[in-house]
Amino acid sequence: MLDHVKKIKEKIDTALSKTGRSVDEVTLIAVTKGFKAERVIQAYEAGIRHFGENRVQEAATKIPGLPDDIIWHMIGHLQRNKTAEALKLFDIIQSVDSKRLAVEVSRRAKTLNFMARVLIQVKTAFEETKFGVEPEELQELFETIEQLENIEVSGLMTIGPFTENVDMIRRSFRLLRKLFEDAEGAGYRNVSMEHLSMGMTDDFEIALEEGATMLRIGRAIFGPRTS
Repeated sequence: MLDHVKKIKEKIDTALSKTGRSVDEVTLIAVTKGFKAERVIQAYEAGIRHFGENRVQEAATKIPGLPDDIIWHMIGHLQRNKTAEALKLFDIIQSVDSKRLAVEVSRRAKTLNFMARVLIQVKTAFEETKFGVEPEELQELFETIEQLENIEVSGLMTIGPFTENVDMIRRSFRLLRKLFEDAEGAGYRNVSMEHLSMGMTDDFEIALEEGATMLRIGRAIFGPRTS
């Protein structure tokens, strides 16, 4: 595990050196979907403090027994009926992808009396199997969130296309960066563009070149999933 984490960090350093950016600008999130708590501890001991889960139910079986200083990211599609539980488990929800979900997050967070930190998931790969708000609907979603309480948008997230075509992957990430920059200058209430979450095991180096500040890495850290 330590060797895997070391190799990933070396690749991150190399990719960032091409753009003149610092490693301090990038957060490495280890994606633990399908891996037991023991593997999470191994990654924790290798120095990782940010972890991502795709499913609320799976996270609920792991998180309570793991170190309290772990920062947990919900990175999978969130069903509205799981919102309250997700808010209790996760420090940040990266997959808000609709007005209805944003309203539910706001309502549940107000009931729990805390500020929910979220990212907006945008569909930039234009694949039917992917979740995310359409780019042309992002402004309307921000305008909705401006009127809500107990929710704060900290950036954008996307999943790149499943392809070996580097140009297609790069276009997807460049689109998210453009939307990020547009939102940054718009001055929306409850919206601050701090995080650009894009890039996974197969495309994180491209994502870094295009401005990613959060990487969601699973297989390159933990190896292939067995389930």
